[in-house]
Amino acid sequence: MSRWYSVATMKINLLFVVTLFISPIAFAETQEPSLPQTPHSLNRVTSDWKAYGYVDGSYNYLMRSNQFTSGSFNRTYDLNPDGITLHQASFTLAYQPKEGFGALINPILGKDTFIFAPYGWDPSLGIEQAGFAIPQGYLQYAHDSLTIIGGLFNTLAGNEYLDPTKDTNFSRSILWQYEPTTHLGVRSSYAVNEQLNLIAGVNNGWDSIRDTSRRKTVELSVAYTPNSIFSLAVVGYSGEQRAADRTDFGPESTRNLLDLIATINATEKLTFIANYDYGAQSKSTLPDGTIGHSIWQGFAGYVNYKFNEKWRTSLRGEIFDDTNGYRTGVVQQWKEATLTIGYAVLSNFELRAEARHDFSNVDSFLKANGRGTSNNQQSFAIEGVAKFL
Repeated sequence: MSRWYSVATMKINLLFVVTLFISPIAFAETQEPSLPQTPHSLNRVTSDWKAYGYVDGSYNYLMRSNQFTSGSFNRTYDLNPDGITLHQASFTLAYQPKEGFGALINPILGKDTFIFAPYGWDPSLGIEQAGFAIPQGYLQYAHDSLTIIGGLFNTLAGNEYLDPTKDTNFSRSILWQYEPTTHLGVRSSYAVNEQLNLIAGVNNGWDSIRDTSRRKTVELSVAYTPNSIFSLAVVGYSGEQRAADRTDFGPESTRNLLDLIATINATEKLTFIANYDYGAQSKSTLPDGTIGHSIWQGFAGYVNYKFNEKWRTSLRGEIFDDTNGYRTGVVQQWKEATLTIGYAVLSNFELRAEARHDFSNVDSFLKANGRGTSNNQQSFAIEGVAKFL
């Protein structure tokens, strides 16, 4: 059995390397995200049809373990302490006309699925290196300025995305770790005008396809873009959650999240982004095992600069206050600074090199040998992201 597992692991890692570095060459001349206008593609291809995808993989090295002393992870997605990971091989097929009914489905294969797969979905394929999940799969109806979707869809919260091609850093922010990822429910979006967009929805809560509580979660969003330089988004979530995540038993109470994102496009090359989160839950499982009120809040700031068509850089700094220790399992103030450099090898293939340093006001990081603690974490990573179609 161990021999079979070793051979399977080697095959998966080899497949990842081949896929990651051959894909951009095979699709070097394609444009995304629309399909080519040919009579044989999906029978009838129009601008309403879209098919696109990406492959994301990395080599990551952590100087400490990937866990806090509480046992919870101090990183998500870049969990591998020393090795190559196939994070996501993603494909999206969508038919989204401006009027009438449409649909979208987004299956993903890779190790990240073990992290973002909603409660009630088992991503396991019987191997450790890759799982399968569908974070988005919904029906859509659009009329004039109103769009309604129903099914599984990504969260509105946060400046970062499940799709790594939309992010500027390799590692995920601290805020991302404690925001929802996927919702099952109904969402309506209304474009008041070119500057103002309103969103309202109701769903089964944070990262759950199972209804684990008596009351639903409500989501609201207001996005205001007065000009090409400045934009502001205010997102709110409120609804019933269990005292511990990913379970259908235990005390229930209201969890609230306020998420603010401000973007300033100072020049064509320079962008500043600020993201603030405030969360609270009246009944939550605290580090000492008791049930009590918890509050967490954090701020993430980004400075993104594009040198030219090939080179860019992103600097991110964060501070996260886990006042009651509910989110990390440790009462602490956690900070991090991340520098990422991106190089576009091809128009649809980018290499990223990243260095990140995390530190806490307490010795919360478990050392690599599991026998000691530290107040800091250091990591280095190289990531390759290939887009296709």
